[in-house]
Amino acid sequence: MSNSNPLIEAIEASYKRSDVPEFRPGDTIRVHAKISEGGKDRIQVFQGVCIHRKRGGARGSFTVRKISHGVGVERVWAVNSPRVVKVELVSRGKVRKAKLYYLRNLSGNAARIRARLGGYANELLTSGGESSEPQGD
Repeated sequence: MSNSNPLIEAIEASYKRSDVPEFRPGDTIRVHAKISEGGKDRIQVFQGVCIHRKRGGARGSFTVRKISHGVGVERVWAVNSPRVVKVELVSRGKVRKAKLYYLRNLSGNAARIRARLGGYANELLTSGGESSEPQGD
């Protein structure tokens, strides 16, 4: 965020959650959300593909899409919402776009996402850092 106030960033940093795993669009995630019905609270699990991720510090959000009884269902959550109890990473997907809105028009096998092998941390260390192997001259 290039045009933000340092005071606002400090306030947002105090509300940032640390228990949310690193996930990207294309990943299958399981969101445990707190639902209030009739004066009682319960936890409802929503599992689907992350199709949108907005990283705005404390204002970040993500969208999860699943197919329920042949109908596409999408839900949007704020990352730091108290209604989101837990987020689990089920599997990683290999996609080439940051927003997967095109999945809304696909169904069946056309909506498949290939699996990504390896971890995010491994990719960042191997591609971003300097290699320890000597290079030939």
